[in-house]
Amino acid sequence: MNPQPNMGAGQRIPLVDGIEKVTGRARYTADLFAPEALAGRIYRSPFAHAEIISVDISEAIKLPGVVAIITGDACDTPYGILPVAQNEFPMARDRVRYFGEPVAAVAAVDDATAVAALKLIRMEVRELPVYTDAKSARAPDAVLLHENKKGNLEREVHNEFGDAAAGFAEADLVREQSFECAEVSHAHMEPHAAMATYDVERDQLTLHTVSQVPYYVHLTLARCLGLDTSRIRVIKPFVGGGFGARTETLNFEIICALLARAAGGTVRMKLSREETFLTHRGRPESHVRLKLGMKNDGRITACELEMVMRGGAYGGYGIVTILYAGALLNGLYDIPAVKYDGYRVYSNTPPCGAMRGHGTVNTRFAFESVMDSMAKELGLDPFEVRRRNLLNAPADTINGLKVMSYGLSECLDLVEQASGWRARIGKLLPGHGLGIACSHFVSGSAKPVHWTGEPHATIILKLDFDAGITILTGAADIGQGSSTILTQAVVEVLGVDYGRVRVIANDSAITPKDNGSYSSRVTFMGGNAAIQAAENLKKILVEAAARRLKVTPQQVECLGEAYTVFNQPERAVAFNDVVAEALIDTGTLTVKGTYTCPIEFQGGKQKGGAVGSTMGFSYSASVVEVSVDSDLGTVKVEKVWTALDCGFAINPLSVEGQVQGAVWMGMGQALSEETTYGKDGKHAAASLLEYRVPTFVESPDIEVFIVETIDPNGPFGAKEASEGPLAGMPAAIAAAVQHATGTSIRQLPLTPDRVLEAISSRKRGTARAKPAPIVTEEEVA
Repeated sequence: MNPQPNMGAGQRIPLVDGIEKVTGRARYTADLFAPEALAGRIYRSPFAHAEIISVDISEAIKLPGVVAIITGDACDTPYGILPVAQNEFPMARDRVRYFGEPVAAVAAVDDATAVAALKLIRMEVRELPVYTDAKSARAPDAVLLHENKKGNLEREVHNEFGDAAAGFAEADLVREQSFECAEVSHAHMEPHAAMATYDVERDQLTLHTVSQVPYYVHLTLARCLGLDTSRIRVIKPFVGGGFGARTETLNFEIICALLARAAGGTVRMKLSREETFLTHRGRPESHVRLKLGMKNDGRITACELEMVMRGGAYGGYGIVTILYAGALLNGLYDIPAVKYDGYRVYSNTPPCGAMRGHGTVNTRFAFESVMDSMAKELGLDPFEVRRRNLLNAPADTINGLKVMSYGLSECLDLVEQASGWRARIGKLLPGHGLGIACSHFVSGSAKPVHWTGEPHATIILKLDFDAGITILTGAADIGQGSSTILTQAVVEVLGVDYGRVRVIANDSAITPKDNGSYSSRVTFMGGNAAIQAAENLKKILVEAAARRLKVTPQQVECLGEAYTVFNQPERAVAFNDVVAEALIDTGTLTVKGTYTCPIEFQGGKQKGGAVGSTMGFSYSASVVEVSVDSDLGTVKVEKVWTALDCGFAINPLSVEGQVQGAVWMGMGQALSEETTYGKDGKHAAASLLEYRVPTFVESPDIEVFIVETIDPNGPFGAKEASEGPLAGMPAAIAAAVQHATGTSIRQLPLTPDRVLEAISSRKRGTARAKPAPIVTEEEVA
């Protein structure tokens, strides 16, 4: 029997679906469109804010080839993430609240007919004032977008932990600064798509879609279509990126299903890039005011944050985002007092939602920037200031978050040494600068969006006559490699050949329910469930091997592809023979593993305390080197050094890829990405020509360091590895630009015009004439 290479936990192996993706064999939703499917198209509002007087489809429905047309009357049930925030309909009813909002939809025999039908739809409205910024939407005389939301506030949050006033009184230095962060979009490679089939005779619906949360889509379809959940099947094929855009049910998914029922057949729907931008759910435009108190030695005494988010026209994830922005001030540093005021404001723009680093990125940009400026004012090294405020794990934060493992100190050491910070700071070429920032993120939300009492994750292993192990999971692999992690977990426990294991995911008729891919939860929760399932299967196989070997189970040693008697290697039975023994009298084996976060990790007792709670936090430190062209205002990121504490790296190759992706997305938000709207509410950057994401040309060399502080709760000690590094990037880049130019820019992105204006202001004497000196730790000593 040839020994197989170790492909279990800790190994650098390609993703299980990598071959399909690089060869083009992967089948995405739009690749699965049935030949007989009708073309579905959406009629979108040409107004950003208006009362609907009528929607006339009479001419459109007469067009030959049109099979069905639906309007807002097709569904009178609102939907949303949480019951308190369900105020959105699949298609507008009574009022439209943003340009491009769905109003009607057509199913026709082909695309040309569907497009022609859209042009025949007539909409009569009474226009209302358009509010494209939070300030105008909050004005006393502003028209309410939702009658039950006074002041156009979706949610306001006020909390204080510790005594902030006392903390500021104790401080030797108190500083307050304001920041502006542009709205950004996920810009995932695959545009939105769905295909719905309605079986008229059986009253059953099947939906193929691009979702990160098939389970939540399933529940929403049942709610909006009035169907029993047993009559719905949701299938998620390959997904070309998500980054949070697909962590809630989206209007086109429901519309496609409604159209299929109205047409009595199958409807395909592929949104254009512009429509994908309009569906949105990106990171909201944010105005941040942050105040810090600090002792002369760099210890933080208090923090006060005010966050105002322009959330768009509907609730969505906003009710959670505004909580995250304050809750995750904690958990990174040891802060004795935090006061937070958050305001999520409705506006006549597409709804915002969750995006990679959910709720933390703009807060972290402000915090790290103020921390840096105060360090410079006190003549302290930025690294030293951060070290003075480290947590001592295990620890409970002042808002009830548990920190069980904490490798930020090691992360700081690695990037400081690798970047040559001490030797190079203050000695770089003109126009070059270095910046440092830290960040963290949750390894899954400890409390699910829909609390049912069910486990947070369930994995089923199927073993049959072929001796192949099939992992059945509802966890959505959207490119982050979760199916690979589950496979490695099973292989590690059972010790079998990697090729013996396959994964079937995301078909509600076959796979167990999973809450979805959001808040970096799958590795932690799905991984723990997979380990338990594999251990349960291993117990059965050990017992079967014992019967074959005529010994007790305690005498059996599992070698993966063979089972032997301890200290008697000549007495062995092959894996396939063990399986044959295990199947006697039982047939196919299905073994389950589950995982549920213990109640003590599910957050504080205060209102909203569950947000930010997790079983483990990842930690990251990044140093960035930039060069700035003072004539053009352009910023080039020359190199990035990022260290991530992800606990045990189940797949180091995958971890490195996730860190690189997080750095790249953070760089985009810092330098170029910006969603803008005209005064009439029309999207001004609804294509990848206007919405500028970094390309390979702009991508710098990224040196990744993995810190493994084993978390007692994680699978093999692992934590999340995808979102933590992102939040530090905008602050690190801004700090590097300040070091290079002597200007402090507090508005993202750092576009050439803003950089040039800042440099010009400095030259006019409104800013310091040269870069502020950064003092090293040795010089402080």
